[in-house]
Amino acid sequence: MSSVKVIVAPDSFKEALDAAGVAAAMAAGVRDAVPEATVVEIPVADGGEGTAAAMVAATRDRGSELRSMTVTGPSGRPVTAHYGFIPAGSGGPATAVVELAEAAGIHLVPPEQRDIWSAGTAGVGELMAAALADGAEQVIVGLGGSVTTDGGLGMLAALGFVAVDSSGAPVTPDAAGLVRAVALRDRGADPRWRRVRVTVAGDVDNPLCGPRGAAAVFGPQKGASPQDVGVLDAALSRWAGILGAATGSAAEAVRDRPGSGAAGGVGAALSAVFGASMRSGAELLLDLVDFPAVCADADLVLTGEGKVDGQTGYGKAPAKVAAAAAAASGASGASVGGVPVVVFGGAVDEAAGALVGPVFRDVVAVSDPALPLAENLANTARDLRDAVRLYLESHPLGTP
Repeated sequence: MSSVKVIVAPDSFKEALDAAGVAAAMAAGVRDAVPEATVVEIPVADGGEGTAAAMVAATRDRGSELRSMTVTGPSGRPVTAHYGFIPAGSGGPATAVVELAEAAGIHLVPPEQRDIWSAGTAGVGELMAAALADGAEQVIVGLGGSVTTDGGLGMLAALGFVAVDSSGAPVTPDAAGLVRAVALRDRGADPRWRRVRVTVAGDVDNPLCGPRGAAAVFGPQKGASPQDVGVLDAALSRWAGILGAATGSAAEAVRDRPGSGAAGGVGAALSAVFGASMRSGAELLLDLVDFPAVCADADLVLTGEGKVDGQTGYGKAPAKVAAAAAAASGASGASVGGVPVVVFGGAVDEAAGALVGPVFRDVVAVSDPALPLAENLANTARDLRDAVRLYLESHPLGTP
């Protein structure tokens, strides 16, 4: 077989491998089947846990790195957190990737210790402040996996914005303070934020309040009781008015904006105060690396995620990869149809068959359904490598 080019661009397989680990296993499978292949690894993420690492790994050739610091964790105790920094280059701005889960993630607090009222996002603001000090001209904030429902109050407090109660006293930077807040004041926010583009990376389109809001949908998994949910929802509704008054926006615009309910309302704070727009984390990463250009002369793109089902074709990272590959010319030089994409899933639902043709060339199951879940998770790297090798051996590149 003549030399070929294969792009490997998977999401993580949750509870088994991060995106970089998945990409490495799949790339090994390509080389097993086609030793002479040129393999390009581009791990992707949707904005949740692993987003910073994925974006750094995908732009390593620019000198990107993960930077570490100690910040205030969701329960007030210090935690070690990381953020990605991508230097300016190729006409792009210096970019920081702040992952909310690093400073306010649900994995940082054991279930029995979760307190919806005292959990806050101050550490997220501390990471953003560090990124600004490093010279970031663009800050991408990945929202997902939070244990907080403070409306972003803690994050704003760490950046110089103070919420006050009816007596004018600062409230605590958590959900308990959110209930008491009546106004938001600028008490020393860095003026450089006016020149920095802030983008939210995530795939949650929930509004701030109501049946699909931050409290109702995500509060229970963070420790909120049914009574707590009602109080939180009312507080977040008032918070929309406070954010609107502080920034010259209508409360309804803050409250109902898709994604404002992400990460317990952090989406609302970022959009109102920083003018942040929301985009898919996978789309942002693919833009960072100019994915269609990377696919130039590629014969095949391989992607994947832990479970491939009917929803995979609607906004999930593998579908974003497929859409970007469709815009590339590929090895044949033809722009129509782009580069074919095969998706691998740890588990594959029957409904995934409908994606073959419209979205992907093929869908491949990785794990053995006859084995226990724990065993399949432990064997993910090996099984991925084998699945890719077997697929390429039975579907030689250049054939349907």
